[in-house]
Amino acid sequence: MPTIRKSHGKQLKFKAALALLNGEKTLAEVSSEYGVHQSILKRWKKTLQEEGPCLFEDQRKKKPSQDGAGDLQRKIGQLVMENDFLKKALGQ
Repeated sequence: MPTIRKSHGKQLKFKAALALLNGEKTLAEVSSEYGVHQSILKRWKKTLQEEGPCLFEDQRKKKPSQDGAGDLQRKIGQLVMENDFLKKALGQ
């Protein structure tokens, strides 16, 4: 008989990991309350600790990297035009 895997939503993962981080309840208590195995809770807690600061990053910092692609495309266009001009000047 195949094992059925549970799928937990983002809200449940966040609440369970946050309850574990608060330290008001033990790992066993949080595990029984949310119906999730202790090893899964440890993984969620670790993920929250590592990736939590990324939630508050300034999203505007990501846009300049997209503008960099536009600058590169402009530069490529300029170089293609210069190359074509030089080919015509040399008679090729």
